[in-house]
Amino acid sequence: MQRICLFPGTFDPVTKGHVDVIQRAASLFDKLIIGVGINASKQPMFTVEQRCQWIHDIFRNDPRIEATGYTGLTIDFCKKVGAQYILRGIRYVSDFEYEKAIADMNRMLAPEIETLFLTCSPEFSTISSTLVRDVIRNGGNVKLFVPEEVKF
Repeated sequence: MQRICLFPGTFDPVTKGHVDVIQRAASLFDKLIIGVGINASKQPMFTVEQRCQWIHDIFRNDPRIEATGYTGLTIDFCKKVGAQYILRGIRYVSDFEYEKAIADMNRMLAPEIETLFLTCSPEFSTISSTLVRDVIRNGGNVKLFVPEEVKF
């Protein structure tokens, strides 16, 4: 049986921290699906298509990694794509508290799907898409925070 994992997020934009977690997680699974979530309560800076394209460009040489947009419950999307695992990246302890609450809810909804947490490498722990968007909005240079494929 193929080990399929979903790494959900908004990836608005994808950062070097995201890339770090994806690269390290890819070896753990047969297939890693990057689920670019469409959240009705958030107004993204970049389209889902653009975010998926960046992920495709970054990981074009790794056939185990794919990106796709989705709406609705993450757990329902896992079932749709056959994912037995959900991957969540953790930067700080506060991230864990929030992510554990979601993982507990998902476990109640679908106990057969396991949530795994992977901490990002220390050099990327301060990078967040929210902060990167703030730098972009204010005309700053984000080259230190995003992969070279992320151009706008």
